[in-house]
Amino acid sequence: FVKGVNSITFVLIRFMLIMVPIIFFINGFTKGDWLEAFFFGLSIAVGLTPEMLPVIVTANLSKGAISMARKKVVVKKLNAIQNLGAMDILCTDKTGTLTQDKIVVEKHVDIHGNDDENVLKYAYLNSYHQTGLKSLLDAAVVEHAIHSDVTGIEEKYQKIDEIPFDFHRRRMSVVLKNNEERILICKGAVEEILDHCSQVSSNGQLMPLTSQVADNIKKTVHDLNTDGLRVIAVTIKSCDSQDHVYSMEDESELILVGFLGFLDPPKESAASAMQKLHASGVNVKVLTGDNAVVARKVCTDLGLQVDQVIVGSQIDDVTDEMLADLAEKTTVFAKLNPLQKARIVRVLQSKGHTVGFMGDGINDAASLREADVGISVDSAVDIAKESADIILLEKSLLVLEDGILEGRRTFGNIIKYIKMTASSNFGNVFSVLGSSAFLPFLPMLPIHLLIQNLFYDISQLSIPWDNMDKKFLQTPRKWDAKSVGRFMLFIGPISSIFDYATYFVMYYVFAANTIADQSLFQSGWFIEGLLSQTLIVHMIRTEKIPFIQSRASLPVLLLTSIVMIAGIYIPFSTFGASVGLQPLPLEYFPWLVGILLCYALLTHLIKKWYIRTFNEWL
Repeated sequence: FVKGVNSITFVLIRFMLIMVPIIFFINGFTKGDWLEAFFFGLSIAVGLTPEMLPVIVTANLSKGAISMARKKVVVKKLNAIQNLGAMDILCTDKTGTLTQDKIVVEKHVDIHGNDDENVLKYAYLNSYHQTGLKSLLDAAVVEHAIHSDVTGIEEKYQKIDEIPFDFHRRRMSVVLKNNEERILICKGAVEEILDHCSQVSSNGQLMPLTSQVADNIKKTVHDLNTDGLRVIAVTIKSCDSQDHVYSMEDESELILVGFLGFLDPPKESAASAMQKLHASGVNVKVLTGDNAVVARKVCTDLGLQVDQVIVGSQIDDVTDEMLADLAEKTTVFAKLNPLQKARIVRVLQSKGHTVGFMGDGINDAASLREADVGISVDSAVDIAKESADIILLEKSLLVLEDGILEGRRTFGNIIKYIKMTASSNFGNVFSVLGSSAFLPFLPMLPIHLLIQNLFYDISQLSIPWDNMDKKFLQTPRKWDAKSVGRFMLFIGPISSIFDYATYFVMYYVFAANTIADQSLFQSGWFIEGLLSQTLIVHMIRTEKIPFIQSRASLPVLLLTSIVMIAGIYIPFSTFGASVGLQPLPLEYFPWLVGILLCYALLTHLIKKWYIRTFNEWL
């Protein structure tokens, strides 16, 4: 957002640095009054400046934030609204976002896949006694143990030490004491734990972990994964009775007891949300720490096309350039650690994508900060909410879809203001440039330009409340400074054609061609200039036929109408007389209506040609 605003600001500054000196020197040489030429040049600079930009941007963002709050989307940082609308890739964790976030223990089995209560007992002791941040898996184990009447056993054990979980080891251990016996209970990801096991428990007997046994174990785990279960291994180890500080080195020579199978079913709304996001031009990529088989199963059930699943270990030795190409083509990444998630977000950004990341865990904090827009939920851990730009009050992609559309609507109204203001002001400069060369007086006094500019700015205060065409909301929208500059060059000079027509009418038809009659000339151009600038609001706000195929919102219609009536009235008022304007004859107004109708028609035709030629919305 900041980069986009800055890029457009510098485009306008470059135009100003070129046009203002030219007008200053032309007026100085042709009129001979360099002081007046200087002040006229300054007024042109003010006229070129979209001074309402901060107000319009802030009002649009604030209104967008209020609208999003009604749709259960809380905006922490206002500029994230436009980023959300520009997002074309959403990276999301699987658990809780695509699934129901109601993890339950579906199975507790031995290495052969048979029910084994000892597995649940050891897992419960581990989850109950750990003091780190307990995950949803720990809560599910404790709850299942309560329903299975396993609880109470924890009173027989005294906790001695703990080896906390980390995302590199992907496991955690507690050391417990029962009488004089000490036992280390470790649970974690199957692949990581198997490498540290030397024995298995089979039907109450200890057996060495041979390659054949390991193959059978992997088949059991794969079958559980295929059923959509997330599998956690449970291991034990007898420890010496001597006191010492336990560390990850003690997680060796473990005995594999069995596995826990967790089920977290896909959300019913997730599949339809995926379709809506895809229809809105947002590609969803799943970045999860879960097993690849489970990730594929869940994503396939939701209708995502999963050609391949890339696991974290496959990307460590890949360059950023290669990973960026791979990330664009891949939908699901599994078994990722936090840094790998953040790296994928970063390489996607390097390809020019606006990337959002949605997550709620500790392991998502880095990615939330790295993304163009970080999205979390109100039930997330504190560090995730702190790192996010947007908080969803409902953990649903459907809610996010509403936020994306509101972000595009907000951006549309901002860019609408910039383009209509820049093009209109640029057209006025062309008009002034030509008139300065052949008129014996200034076409409009500096005070007239400033009053005209003020009224035009007032008419644009209603833009944040304007509607946006549905077609505009269908695809992500980004800042494009080149588009603004090109639009100024093609659309701006159209108004100059009719400004010159007004010059001709005032100079020849109404004979306002001497210094004594300059007030009449200036009054005629003042009204035509203000009305054409206000009319451009309706011409440029839509690519359709204004007033017929697309009508502005009521606030826009009311405010622009009031400004146009006030603009016509000023030359007839005492205020107008005090600034050098005078009443116009009634014969002027048929000419005015004809000029404005021709201006509206030509602007619409050029607008349609512009859209076809450059394939871009206004």
